[in-house]
Amino acid sequence: MNGEGLQVAVLFQLGPLAISVSLASSIAITALLGLGAWWFSRRLALLPNNVQVALEAVVEVMEEAVAQVAGSHTRQIMPFIASLWVFLIVANLLGLIPGLESPTRDLSVTSALAIMVFFSVHWFGIRSQGLRRYLRHYLESGLFMLPFEILSEITRTVALAVRLFGNMMSLEMAALMFLLLAGFLVPIPILMLHVVEALVQAYIFGMLALIYVAGGIQSREEKQVEQGEINE
Repeated sequence: MNGEGLQVAVLFQLGPLAISVSLASSIAITALLGLGAWWFSRRLALLPNNVQVALEAVVEVMEEAVAQVAGSHTRQIMPFIASLWVFLIVANLLGLIPGLESPTRDLSVTSALAIMVFFSVHWFGIRSQGLRRYLRHYLESGLFMLPFEILSEITRTVALAVRLFGNMMSLEMAALMFLLLAGFLVPIPILMLHVVEALVQAYIFGMLALIYVAGGIQSREEKQVEQGEINE
């Protein structure tokens, strides 16, 4: 993104397709994370080194967070949610590198992520419950409420995209304003603020995605059983 509103900085043109800086950054992050996961997965050992211990600790923390929401469906959606969290953390922090921008400050990128979450909710729900049973839950509140159910699905997807975009854009603009007003005398507090806020925004987006996906997977009966277990 440049300074002229929401205009996207184009890196190069591939026929009729314009490849933006944000798209190229997102592809690069995905490729590097995929290669990194492949490389580390082939160097796992029974006596782990410090790097493996740290990575396993991160995976355990994410798995515990998913389990608190998804319950018995943790293993099913853990790879998707964990991948989303890791991507968002790297993407949000990319702007700290001089000359680079966080792709999540581009509305097209956050919209693509939100749409991916939207389709994942239905994909996991249908795989878990079957097509007929999954579609039936939209009619549980009556046929009259069906349009509102559909509208709710759309609005929460839009909100998911706009929330991340707006927060990351405002964060980088605030950091730029501080640097312009105070010069480079106070870079460390600004950097720390950026890091904390980037991590928080990644966590919130991933947690909302987790709640939506878990809600799509779990039937009403499962929710009632889990709610009863919690109350006990």
